[in-house]
This record gives sequence, structure tokens and C-alpha cells, in this order.
Amino acid sequence: MNDFGFEEVRTVDVLVIGAGQAGLSAAFHLRRTGLEPDRDFVVLDHAPHPGGAWQFRWPSLTYGKVHGMHALPGMELTGADPARPSSEVIGAYFDTYERTFGLRVHRPVDVTAVREGEGGRLRVETSEGVYATRALINATGTWDRPFWPRYPGQETFRGRQLHTAQYPGPEAFAGKRVLVVGGGASGTQHLMEIAEVAAGTTWVTRREPVYREGSFGEAEGRAAVALVEDRVRRGLPPQSVVSVTGLPLNDAIRAARARGILDRLPMFDRITPTGVAWDDGRTADVDVILWATGFRAAIDHLAPLRLREPGGGIQVEGTRAVRDERVHLVGYGPSASTIGANRAGRAAVSDIRRLLDREPVAAPTA
Repeated sequence: MNDFGFEEVRTVDVLVIGAGQAGLSAAFHLRRTGLEPDRDFVVLDHAPHPGGAWQFRWPSLTYGKVHGMHALPGMELTGADPARPSSEVIGAYFDTYERTFGLRVHRPVDVTAVREGEGGRLRVETSEGVYATRALINATGTWDRPFWPRYPGQETFRGRQLHTAQYPGPEAFAGKRVLVVGGGASGTQHLMEIAEVAAGTTWVTRREPVYREGSFGEAEGRAAVALVEDRVRRGLPPQSVVSVTGLPLNDAIRAARARGILDRLPMFDRITPTGVAWDDGRTADVDVILWATGFRAAIDHLAPLRLREPGGGIQVEGTRAVRDERVHLVGYGPSASTIGANRAGRAAVSDIRRLLDREPVAAPTA
């Protein structure tokens, strides 16, 4: 509200929510097409520093362990020390990128809701005020929505429970009996690290892990993306990457399998005060349960627009939400990879430019 009691609404052509890989890629292409940051478009990010979700990764995830970090458009990431934490390497890279291209990211800014606004614009309510925009690029990723499965007895467990999003590194588990839940890349990385310092580890997954031998080339990548695209095109929630690609069978995985670290058990049926139990009578006493159970798309702020389909996801054609052509989702579904996010940012901007070139939309009245 201003001094006269009227709500102040800032009008822009495009609002980008999120400054991770997908959001920065979109911002780069918006600027490349002639739109000016802080005049024609604004980038909002809720994180305290540049780096997207990478800034929250655990210290033991060094840059050398990162799988397939693809450079942002227009600037390569070169000379990075593989022994340096990925949070530092990529955080510094994103910071340099933002400054080089003058993207003027607003942070920390929380977006609480996106609604239908006046005059054909979208109303975006944020912690720094209200925006009215002709188009929206949503690049909020998944890090803010860790998925915690629910099991009987979970509230009775006397030990510690935490999620990948809170993983502090292996040192915190020294001398502990640790149960790792989840068959994805994070789960296996956590397990192999923790096994070096823990009193004992147990690994449970819903399905038998599928290991992928050989290289993962362009053809395999296209096939994996096609499977994810099919789901979002049908309005279903995106699946995890590993469910499509499998786990890479590298030297570290082979060594861990040979030592029995990756001997997997099926999911337990309930949680007890001292651990977990299966209906066949087996039990495991543990001190810590680490849920490496993935993340869901952070899109709750879009709920007022009613974009979800009966299947639970947002139906997307390319990057455009089928139910609202003004809304584009990048880093969602098939564009969740770093290279996919770059391509999606470019595609979204191309589509949005066609939208903006139509009859101008009126600004909302105060």
C-alpha cells in the first residue's frame, strides 16, 4: 500500500520465478530478444544467494561428483576444482553469470500466489509486493518440496529422521546405525559415504535398483526425455530421473556392491521405536532414518490458477501450460536436467515473444 492507502502494483511483460539453471537460462534469452531486466522483465528468487538449489547441497558433494552439469547459455564453466564443494563452484558460477549479463535478480523474495488479475494479466503476490505480468516463467524446481513418505509408527521412532534436503555430510553419522531409504543417485551416494564412518548401514528401496552399464549418449537421453514428456503431456506428475535412466554402474558403485554396501532390502512395512519391521518377521534396529526419497515440483503458488489435471500434474505442451498459455514451466518434467533447462528456457522465451507481439494488454488500474 502507498501513503494514500492504494495497493501498488508493478507491471511487467514477463516475470521469472526462480534463478536456478532454468530461470537464468530464460532470463538470458529474454534479454537476448531485447527485453530489459527490471523494466520489461523481473527475475525473483527466494534463495539468499546465487546458485539455485546447488547452494544448499552438502559439502561432501564435490564438483567432481556432479553428474552432467551443463553450462548456462553464453558462458562456459571452466577451470573448476573437482575437489571443491559443488555448492561453492556452481554458486560462484551463477553469481558471475548474473553479473555478466546484468540480470538483476531480486532476492530473497517469496512468491505466495499467482492469480488471475485485471486486463488479461496475471497477479503475482510476493514478499516484495504485487506484480501484474503478461506472461510467467515458473522455474521453481523441486528442492523446496522434499517428499516424506508416511509409514505406520513413524511418529514413535526414538532416533533421528532427516531428508536428503537436510543431509549434512557423512561425519554426522559416525558410529551410528543408519537406514537409507531410496534407490536414486542421492540415496546411493549418501549410503556409500555413510558406510565409511557408520557402525552399520541398511538400504531399502521400493524397487530393485536398475544399473546402467556403458555410456549414456544422446540417443539414450532423447529416449529418457520422451518418456518423461509423455507423462507431463498427459497431465501426470513427472517421475524421478533414475526411474527412467537407471543408476550409472561406475567404479565406485562396483566397489560398493562388492563390499555388500549396496545389498538392498525391500521396503519395510512399519516403523518401530527402535527401527523398522517387515511383516515377514524381520526387523532392523537403527539410530537414524535418512529419507532419500526425492522431491516434488514446487508449484503450490500456482494453485489459484487451477492448472492441475485430474492425474495430479500440470499438462504441458513444450513448456506452456495447456490450461493457460501465459504460464510456462521450465525445469519441470522433461526439462528438469541442466541441459533440458537450457533448452526449455529458450523455447519458453520464443513462445512468450509471440504472445507479447499480439495486441498489448492493458495495465491494471490502481
